Parts: sequence; C-alpha cells; structure tokens
Amino acid sequence: MTPIPRKRLGTLGVGAQGLGCLGMSEFYGPTDEAEAVATVHQALELGVTLLDTADVYALGANEELLGRALAGGRREQAVIVTKGGVVRPDQRIGRGVRGDAAHLRAACDASLARLGTDHIDLYLLARVDPEVPVEESVGALADLVTAGKVRHIGLSEAGPKTILRAHAVHPLTAVETEWSLFSRGIEDDILPLCRAEGIGVLAYAPLGRGLLTGELRSADALGERDFRRIAQPRFEEANLPHNLALVDALAAVARTAGLTPAQLALAWLHAQGPDVVPIPGTKRRSHLRENSAATVLDVPAETLAEAVRAVPRDAVAGERYLATSMAMVGL
Repeated sequence: MTPIPRKRLGTLGVGAQGLGCLGMSEFYGPTDEAEAVATVHQALELGVTLLDTADVYALGANEELLGRALAGGRREQAVIVTKGGVVRPDQRIGRGVRGDAAHLRAACDASLARLGTDHIDLYLLARVDPEVPVEESVGALADLVTAGKVRHIGLSEAGPKTILRAHAVHPLTAVETEWSLFSRGIEDDILPLCRAEGIGVLAYAPLGRGLLTGELRSADALGERDFRRIAQPRFEEANLPHNLALVDALAAVARTAGLTPAQLALAWLHAQGPDVVPIPGTKRRSHLRENSAATVLDVPAETLAEAVRAVPRDAVAGERYLATSMAMVGL
C-alpha cells in the first residue's frame, strides 16, 4: 500500500491520519497485545505516525503497551499524543478531572516513564477542570515545553472561549474533539476559531465508535463490559435501530462508489481540510489498512454530498456520552 500523505497540525507535521490506541487495552472488547503491537508497527510502515493515547486509558497500561511497541528504534518514527487531567478514582471513565499544575507535572512525568521516552510530541489537557483557571493548566503545560519534556501542547474537548484563553498563554498546536458524520458540533464555533488561530484539529471517534463501519448490527454483539454497551446512548435499544438506518443509507452510497462505509466516512472528514487529522481507533491490522486507504481516495464532491444527505446533521439519536461525561465537554 502507498504510504499515506502528510498534514500539519500547526507547526507539527504528521501522517494525514492517526491511530487511536484506546481499544488496544480496554473498553472495546477482548484485547490482544501481540496484534495491537503489530498494528502499531504496520501503522508506522504506512506513514500513520500519530499515535493517540492517554494516561487514564487502562489506568496507564495503554501507554505502557505503546512504549513496548515503539521500543527497538521505532520511537523516532512516531508522533506520540498523550493526555493528562482526567482521573478515575473508582476506575470508571468520566468521573473527574484535575487541571492543577502539580497534578499535570506529575502526570506528565508518569506518562514519560510508562511510554519509555524522554519527550512527548503533543501533550493535551484531556478535559478542562472547572475548578482551575485554564491559564494555570496551560501554564503548567508550557513549563513542560520549556523543560524539554513536551514538544507541543493542546486541549481536548474544550469550548471556544477556553481555547482562546489557553492559546494566549502558549500557542496550541491542536484541539482534539469528537467529529464525524454523527457528531458535527465542532463546525459551529470551534473549527472556525481553530482555523483563524492556526490550530489543527484532531478528530476522534470519526467512525462513530464503530457504528459508521456498518459492521455492528446489534448491541448484543458487544461484551457485557464493552464501553459502548454501558455508557454510550447511541447504542441503547431506544436509539440503535434509528442510527443503523442512517448507517445503511451511508452504506448504500459507499457501495455505489466502490468504498466501504468506513472509508467514505473518513474521506468526508479528510475533505474538510488539510488541518484535520482523523484518528480512527483500531486494534487490528485489517481495519488499519482499510481505514488508511481513505487518505488517498479521490472521492467526487457529489458522493460526499450524498453521504451528508444519507446522514444529515443532527439526525443521530442519542447523546455521544452519558450526562456525567457530557458535563466535562465544552467547558
């Protein structure tokens, strides 16, 4: 397969598409470390350089896995993105945040140790702490840059006013947020702001956590502890049939174009601009190859328009998180 093209997040050059690593360690069914490591290795071979993790993914185990995968001379091929600021006191996700400087400094040092590296390429504040001025949080990240522990910084799931305040303290390289045909709220305020300020966009969950692939037809196919089954309203019994009808409409457009639904959904995101880097998550090389092919597709504008007609904005049923997690978004 031809190596994927390049894009820029601010001044940081990366492969046009990244790889979300969360599912390699928890939340999305059974894990297989050997296959996960092989997937990371193949990602680098394909030019998928940006690898996205966080300190709370599997309570640090995901960073450790990534560190093992990058050992043996592969570290310099990768652009590591990790995040700090979310805490899991009871091991569940979406339960709390800490954006104070002391916590972020300690969290960064712990991430460096788990990753087995002396620097993090892009360090993000995972969620804004409403009890801590963002200036303190970003000031701590700026200090990490000065110390050489971090090369670039950014925010995840922050609101536009917070982005501006943070950017005034230290230039932000990227803002990470959920963006897909199912989740388009970024387009109102955050995307125009990022473009005006030269901040890149990392689009996570670009395949609707698997729904937009067309392969998932029932929540019963998910394990009892699968994150989507227990904490994703769009997978609930009341919402899933409606959402699958949207996916079926997208799949029909994709078939006509000779694409998979996942490739069409990713191609639509790539068409949104050179400053947009989708980071679909996978733990399998087969899905990685399918997803990566979307970076070199020349999809006609009319096909992309048909995709939007198949999945109109705000047509999806259900919020993207439970209320406890939504309360941490957009601050």
